[in-house]
Amino acid sequence: MLAAGYRAAGWWSDDTVGDLVGIMARKRPEATAFVADGRQFDYRSYDRASDRLASILTAAGLSPGQRIAVLLPDGATAHAAYLANEKAGLTTVGLGSRAAALEMGSIIDRTGASALVTQTTHRGQDAGAIYTDLCGRCSSLSRHIVVPAFEWDLEGDIVVDSRSAEGSGVPRGRRIGPDDLFMINSTSGTTGLPKCVMHAQNSKFYMARLARQVADLEDGEVILGGAPIPFGFGLFTTHFLPVLLGGAAVLMSHFEPVQALALIQSERATVLVCVSTQFKMMLNVDDFDSYDLSSLKVMFTGGEMIPYGAARSFEERTGAKVLNFYGSNESGFATGTRLSDTTERRLRTGGSRLEGTEVRLFDRGVDVTSTGRGQPGSRGPATCLGYYADPDANAELFTPDGFVLHADVAEIDKDGYLTVIGRTSDIIIRGGKNISAAAVEEAAMSHPAIALAAAVPMPDRVFGERVSLYIELRDGASVTLADLQQFLADMGVSKETFPEDLVVVEEIPRSSGGKVAKGALRHDAIGRSAAADSGRPTAR
Repeated sequence: MLAAGYRAAGWWSDDTVGDLVGIMARKRPEATAFVADGRQFDYRSYDRASDRLASILTAAGLSPGQRIAVLLPDGATAHAAYLANEKAGLTTVGLGSRAAALEMGSIIDRTGASALVTQTTHRGQDAGAIYTDLCGRCSSLSRHIVVPAFEWDLEGDIVVDSRSAEGSGVPRGRRIGPDDLFMINSTSGTTGLPKCVMHAQNSKFYMARLARQVADLEDGEVILGGAPIPFGFGLFTTHFLPVLLGGAAVLMSHFEPVQALALIQSERATVLVCVSTQFKMMLNVDDFDSYDLSSLKVMFTGGEMIPYGAARSFEERTGAKVLNFYGSNESGFATGTRLSDTTERRLRTGGSRLEGTEVRLFDRGVDVTSTGRGQPGSRGPATCLGYYADPDANAELFTPDGFVLHADVAEIDKDGYLTVIGRTSDIIIRGGKNISAAAVEEAAMSHPAIALAAAVPMPDRVFGERVSLYIELRDGASVTLADLQQFLADMGVSKETFPEDLVVVEEIPRSSGGKVAKGALRHDAIGRSAAADSGRPTAR
């Protein structure tokens, strides 16, 4: 019933990525679809490469509806593989390129994926050895498909189980439809093993249509994708949004801030897609202002509270507007900001409700929307299909009437703008006082020596928890805990957000989805607390 309403409103349609790529391949075959690894790939090549791989998958005996795991770096080849699976009627199981064996094994085993698509090597490892290891962990795997690396060499070999393979075409009737299970990806896996999230194409096309609407995007935009695929943010912005606009996606196998700036300049990118960590890294590049970023119109970010100072600096130094989407892999969009919003609303809130989506606030399952504060829940055309084969997790994810619950505490003001107070799993409780880790991080990031900060709770015998802060320093910089506390005091920062423990690291760990791996930091803080001298000072 909801699907019929979404279609009637124009949020869902009967088109798939394959349909739109096919239209572009016929009407504008030489238009650029991707820029990756120093090469351009046009829509004709995109269509043909995916056709060829789809026919090989079919010839390998993979039946419609089977799950096929894809372990490829961000790039044109990954998108061709996703499209090939669509054409062959196969559900993609998207593995993050940074995923470790335990995580990959868990995802493959849970989804029952029967084949693995890789290049010859993956992140410096022999892909055959990776496949062998995964076979030992997952009884469902029976095929290994090796595709050419970093390019679409239509004359090159595609290997299935050590033998070169060729297909004989794919019947159109096998294709996945826009409402079918298109992809299973995972939560970012920052704590424990990931859950497997099911997606249909129409939910991602809805997100693409909303992105076009709120940012006034035009046909032919050039989108630099910094958010990794196959996760939700990177997936909709580089696999769906470009084909909806008939534009190009500029891709990097892994995010590197200098390369991102150079690509914006050389490719005249008009849209930047990245998480907060990434645009902060870009701003930290010493010669940031020497790059010509005048083509950039808008930056999409989301998934966490925007660091106001960094976002304001990005706008002032580039002329681009920063737009924020609030949501999750499971919910898609819940709220978002628009070009028409004031600067304060764009940079200090998660925006307001997007057309077609409902937003409520809950407290332990009770609707408390009228109070203006609670756990957000959303329902609309972007909502996922649920967790794969995990009824207990689905019961926790959805309210009885279908709202996806977010792992946050938020406030919604009288004008409908949502502000995240903190994640329910990212609150530090000191002496009964709730402290937002995000607020601690934003304050610390104001210090000129700090390039990146992540706050987690450290167990404390007196206060329950203390604020432990992990930081990456700028080149040649240094800072002590006392220095930082004095700096924050001079800024007028509330003492309750002061870090009480400071750890300088060369690199803060990231999850497969590109976000800070808070689970690893919490584990480290617990270990250091247990090993600490029992006589250490705990009071501020």
